[in-house]
Amino acid sequence: MKFLNYKRYIFVLIFTLPAFFTPVAKSQILNDHVYKFSKVLSLINTFYVDTINQEKVVENAIIEMLKKLDPHSIYVNKEEVKKMNEPLEGAFDGVGIEFNIMDDTIMVISPIVGGPSEKLGIRAGDRIVRIDGQLVAGVGIKNSDVMKKLRGEKGTKVTVNIVRRGIKDLLDFTITRDKIPIFSVDASYMIDHEIGYIKLSRFARTSITEFRGALAKLKTQNVKKLILDLQDNGGGYLDVAFELADQFLDNNKIIVYTEGINSQRKDYKSTPNGEFEQGKLVVLVDENSASASEIVVGAIQDWDRGLVIGRRTFGKGLVQRPFDLPDGSMIRLTIARYYTPTGRLIQKPYDKGFSEYTKDLIHRYNNGELLNADSIHFPDSLKFYTKLNNRRVFGGGGIMPDYFVPLDTTPLTEYYSKMLRKGTINPFVMNYVDKNRKNLAASYPDFKKFNADFSVDNAMLEDLKTFAKKDKIEPKEGQIMSDDETNRLRRQIKALIANNIWKTSEYYQIINSENDIVKKAVEVLKENSLYEKKLSKK
Repeated sequence: MKFLNYKRYIFVLIFTLPAFFTPVAKSQILNDHVYKFSKVLSLINTFYVDTINQEKVVENAIIEMLKKLDPHSIYVNKEEVKKMNEPLEGAFDGVGIEFNIMDDTIMVISPIVGGPSEKLGIRAGDRIVRIDGQLVAGVGIKNSDVMKKLRGEKGTKVTVNIVRRGIKDLLDFTITRDKIPIFSVDASYMIDHEIGYIKLSRFARTSITEFRGALAKLKTQNVKKLILDLQDNGGGYLDVAFELADQFLDNNKIIVYTEGINSQRKDYKSTPNGEFEQGKLVVLVDENSASASEIVVGAIQDWDRGLVIGRRTFGKGLVQRPFDLPDGSMIRLTIARYYTPTGRLIQKPYDKGFSEYTKDLIHRYNNGELLNADSIHFPDSLKFYTKLNNRRVFGGGGIMPDYFVPLDTTPLTEYYSKMLRKGTINPFVMNYVDKNRKNLAASYPDFKKFNADFSVDNAMLEDLKTFAKKDKIEPKEGQIMSDDETNRLRRQIKALIANNIWKTSEYYQIINSENDIVKKAVEVLKENSLYEKKLSKK
């Protein structure tokens, strides 16, 4: 009877997939493989020396099978299905990270902007190995277990130990749980009398409504040129990506197309309803801009609609379709690939296996690609030409920007780094604002005056030093912060004060004043020759 149950389970699993497109001969081979798999399960169940968790055996088999296909086909158990899209759909109390479990380790995909983890300096690629002193790496932890450990009532604390590539020792962070923001437009403001700026952190259900609202406000301020910031935007709902690209393109232009062996080509085209089809446009990207971000960027670049500034994007261009399984779990199976309007494949290669795929950004750094554009080489076979101006662009995974901006590798002293990891700066700022709220309101009735006149003086830095001693953080004897590092600390404190008094838009206005990619975008939009030169025919 157990054998029959297993066999039925596996048959239901396989035939939930679109097997009706499969020729008869291929279907027979598939049936043979299914029977073989069922036979192995039956033999284990009948003859294996120890008692086994039958459900776990089947789940592990599915996980490993999908892992061998590509890096983005995944299995999601029934407990995880309900919570899978929560960061895109709702709000919750927690630490504010998007994560995945890779190689039995919790990997931070990205800290949620404005959340407590992001404010502490937790980064994409960080691996959490302990939570509140308990080992969570190499112990078979599930997504549901991670959420139980990291979520909690606002104001409560959780300590995590993190492994970060390039740093020998474990990094420990004390995170104060908070209400996690779900707004996808993190900032929108005018940089000068013509240049507007909008930062989109993810492609959520509310993103287009938020974008249109932000753009409408900028239009009341006479915006003529726009910076769309997709740095660190790991994607989200793909239909939202089509809608966002449509805001910049006139009617009937291909935004992206999908194609696979079992999926016929499908074109996604723009409509006449764009809100910013005229006016200079610059899109900002980096190595963490992925998936839906790359669809938008590829369409804008291929149609010569605007310029792309930053570093080569992540390179995630596989189309997943969810398939529900009988027990409430599901698989997200790759069914096609995304291609830009010129035919460039967005997905980077994964033929060397899952492990090498996950190390791609490390390889980019070691090869110098994140520091120097001359370190990036493309073969002629990956050469394409844009649709209108016949500009040369390259495929092979990710979108290469028109203007390259290297990664900021300014070193930090251990003293400053410890304050970031321990979360010392943020509570210091909150205490400062609480004590000085009335004086701040009286002296700076609006952000414009605050941004122009407020400065973090030496007395405040001394107060921070005293505050840090409570966390047992003190500079080593003879350790002196450089002028650049001190100015960075001053800017961070000022931005956090603005964030506490106003919103994240004000925070980014201060932080972006020294963001190299943003500064380059402003330069290009102000210098017409720099903009037109890159868009001209070659």
